[in-house]
Amino acid sequence: MADMIQIKGLNKYFGDLHVLKDINLTVKAGEKLVILGPSGSGKSTLIRCVDFLEEPTTGEVVIDGTPLTKKNHLEMARKYSSMVFQQFNLYPNMTVLGNLTLAPIKLQKKSKEEATKTALAALERVGLAHKAGEFPQNLSGGQQQRVAIARAMCTKQPIILFDEPTSALDPEMVQEVLDVMVELAQENITMICVTHEMGFARQVADRVIFMDDGQIIEEGTPANFFDNPQNPRSREFLAKILH
Repeated sequence: MADMIQIKGLNKYFGDLHVLKDINLTVKAGEKLVILGPSGSGKSTLIRCVDFLEEPTTGEVVIDGTPLTKKNHLEMARKYSSMVFQQFNLYPNMTVLGNLTLAPIKLQKKSKEEATKTALAALERVGLAHKAGEFPQNLSGGQQQRVAIARAMCTKQPIILFDEPTSALDPEMVQEVLDVMVELAQENITMICVTHEMGFARQVADRVIFMDDGQIIEEGTPANFFDNPQNPRSREFLAKILH
């Protein structure tokens, strides 16, 4: 598989706070990568740098052979990546269908008919075709997040980034969102997911990376990481999370 994302010598400072420390990471096309680690370890900042929502202080992010820059990042995001956030970030004054067709029509210059057809197919896949005419505030948290995932699917980009997509949900709504993500993982999409859902990581990830204090301190297959973690910090984290 070709490399889809290369992160080289990435550092990120917020003022004096050194949040990412010399990160080097390659993600292959179609790979499902799950990023684990305690709060404040730099996980979300890392994937925000991949989408250039945060600008690296030093180092670079290369997507499909092209380095991300201030000049090209919007065009690159349009072409390659969509993101699903903790908070659903749906437009409250637009219907579900309006939320899903906005980017394809405005940014990708799709016709309204084509965008609508794609949106309804995506809603069908997440089990919410019957909610197309509803406004987001009339949906549960789990439904809103499924709409946000459907929106990411509508742009048909090869990369989807998930930033703790279940962390704002009530526990009983978490599974409905994870089920959609598990199904999405069957496709040839490059997925990077920051999550605390260990069962999901085990089931879906091709590779798990564990971050602590702004660094990648362990990586491996889910079986290796969960059953035989090498780093003492990884072992301590898993002991807390899994028991």
